[in-house]
Order: sequence, then structure tokens, then C-alpha cells
Amino acid sequence: MRTSRIIITALIYFALSTVITWWFVDVCPLYSSLQQKLLSTGIAGAKWSLQIAAAYFFMPVKKWDFIKNIGSTCLVGSVILLPYAILATWTKMNDGSFFVGSLLIAVLTMIVLYFMHIQKLQLSYRWFWGWIICLAIAINLQLTVVFAIIKF
Repeated sequence: MRTSRIIITALIYFALSTVITWWFVDVCPLYSSLQQKLLSTGIAGAKWSLQIAAAYFFMPVKKWDFIKNIGSTCLVGSVILLPYAILATWTKMNDGSFFVGSLLIAVLTMIVLYFMHIQKLQLSYRWFWGWIICLAIAINLQLTVVFAIIKF
């Protein structure tokens, strides 16, 4: 019973985070097409999906607690994006610097929370560094593929 409750909680966290993140991306003027928005949101989701899959297959104990905790980390990061999404939807306040600032605060907060969850569950710090690598790859993909800010 406890495990099924944890799984449902994690699903709710990730579902809410997906909705909020999509709203955040959808109202941002930096995206020029639906494909760009879908790609950006997909990259963010893939980062979390990799961690969930790794936990499911490689974590013999505490996997569901870990997945629930990273779900809450993901949700907190998305909730930090809400002020931008709300103001961009109902006011003219939706410039690029507000978008980037919101994103930076969300990412920094998620890094701290992810680290705290690793410590709380007494997991190897390799889980944290694995997520940091996923995050770095995701940021690189956003800057190169989605926005073409960095060109090779």
C-alpha cells in the first residue's frame, strides 16, 4: 500500500510539473514555433525520464522514495516558473530576461533540492552527479538545438 501511494504521488508531481512547464514555455516570446516548444519541453522531460529509468533499473532499494523526491524537486522547479507564466499570460510582462531569470532560479533551486534528497536518502553522490550531467546535456541541447544560440 505504501509503495502504491508513493508511485501515485510521484505521478501527480510529474504531471503537475509538466502542465506548469508547458504553460511557462507556451507563453514565452522566445519560442518561434510549436515544434520549438515541444522540443524544449521534451528535452526537460527526457532529463527526468532518464533519472526515473535509472532509478527503476539500477536502484535496488529506496527507488520509489527517490522517484517521489525527484518528482517533488521537479514540481518545485516548475512552481518557481509560475510567476512568469501568470504575469506573461495576463500582463505585458513577458520579456526574455524575466524568462531566463525565472529559469535560472528554478534550476538552481532544483540543484539544491536534488542534492538534499540524495543526502536524505543516503544515496551515492553518483546519483547527484548523474543528474548534473543530464542537466548539462539538457542545457546544451536547449542552447544548440532549440535556440541555436551556440553553433558548432
